[in-house]
Amino acid sequence: MKVHAGADAGSGYVHSLTGTSANMHDVSETSKLIRKDDHVVYGDSGYLGAPMREEIKDDEALSKIDFRINKRPSSLKTADDFQGINWDKKMEHDKSAIRCKVEHVFLIVKKQMGYTKVVYRGIEKNMNRFHMLFASANLIMCSRAGRTQDFLGCMG
Repeated sequence: MKVHAGADAGSGYVHSLTGTSANMHDVSETSKLIRKDDHVVYGDSGYLGAPMREEIKDDEALSKIDFRINKRPSSLKTADDFQGINWDKKMEHDKSAIRCKVEHVFLIVKKQMGYTKVVYRGIEKNMNRFHMLFASANLIMCSRAGRTQDFLGCMG
């Protein structure tokens, strides 16, 4: 099973989750992870080709989004004796610095909550658990950032 998460670049909070079988490609879930108010989308090399997908090209709002997808590391070539700044690697590093927000949430779920393997059979049962785990991870990140006042209005 794979879990695909969409996270906010500013806060790092997960806003959307989808789950698929492990043999599904990452790019097939792209349109389900994008919110209506997103203008820029960052992704790793598993999401290459996302702007050319039919569900994104056919949707008026999704087709206007700027996709900033990391290239595969093997496609970045430089000579061994090159002394200057490798701008391609710098641009990929800058994309990764923003994209790492979603990876941090997976770190919390796996390491701090100890959830490295799925427990149940079936995607639906596991997704129920993942929704709770990622909501808890959002709360952990919120409290670490000192934003607990954001949630006081939600409590009765």
